[in-house]
Amino acid sequence: MALTRLLLLYVFATEVLDAETRPIDFVCDRESRRGINTVVAMEAALADCYALSTLPFPVQLPCIKVHKASWDNKSHQEKQGDIMASLGALAEGVRSVRLVRILPGCASSLLERLEHSINNYLHILTHLESSQSMKTVLWTYSRLITGKLEWLMSDLIDRCPPLGQK
Repeated sequence: MALTRLLLLYVFATEVLDAETRPIDFVCDRESRRGINTVVAMEAALADCYALSTLPFPVQLPCIKVHKASWDNKSHQEKQGDIMASLGALAEGVRSVRLVRILPGCASSLLERLEHSINNYLHILTHLESSQSMKTVLWTYSRLITGKLEWLMSDLIDRCPPLGQK
């Protein structure tokens, strides 16, 4: 019970600390990035939570290998998207395991902390590309609907019935 309370206190403390980390701090300050990395603390908590040594079912792990030459040729947006997709898949897997009601308190708390930590990174990555300029927001919107959206529609055009048929 004491461990569960300690874990909950830690989760609360990390939420408060994470709220102060801005995306620009994440980019420019290595210490800010290290400050939100809770892996070491979660590994220590895992050592005290024997119930979580084996998960009730597997979590699909994202690919973490990086081919340096290919990575260097990607745009910042592609790199960001790759990381966000991997973090999102991992968060979904952890959430699925966490929602199993048969897990003891320490296991559930640790999985909740892990999911929260992953979501913090997703939140920061989502807000790396942000702007207060309405002109920039409108330009981005225009590029989305005239670029990516049109390319997607081109990919899907073969699903359309021939002209005159509906």
